[in-house]
Amino acid sequence: MTTDYATYIAGLPRVLAGAAALFRDAEGRVLLVEPNYREGWALPGGTVESDHGETPRQAARRETAEEIGLDVELGALLAVDWVPGAQRPPIVAYVYDGGVLSEEQLQAIRLQEEELVSWRLVPREEITGHLLGELGLRAMAALDALADGTGPVELENGRPAR
Repeated sequence: MTTDYATYIAGLPRVLAGAAALFRDAEGRVLLVEPNYREGWALPGGTVESDHGETPRQAARRETAEEIGLDVELGALLAVDWVPGAQRPPIVAYVYDGGVLSEEQLQAIRLQEEELVSWRLVPREEITGHLLGELGLRAMAALDALADGTGPVELENGRPAR
């Protein structure tokens, strides 16, 4: 019976999972990081290590600590985005509220030099110019969910699923 179940599980579709944190400063600007391995900017975050039992929330916190050197307890889930891929399995991307960073926290940011080139604070109106495609739409939807207090928003390719 164990072999049959293992065979069944091995034949199921695969999905990747990513998790990020939406940090702001006192002026409401969003913290973005610039990866060295692809074009465009990103929210601090990365892959959920689900093979090791990691949850999306744990991944967002771990990745944030690794990428920018800040270990911050994350707030509410703001968005979940289903993003199909042509050259990879679909990704489910989670965005959590990272809160408002103090001036001291901003000064304490230390980039993970193996993956990141720089960081910056970006006003809302410039987000989609830095975050390409569905990532920009996802960040905007997360900001809207935060401002409206409506709870997490369900997205497909960065757009509302309904």
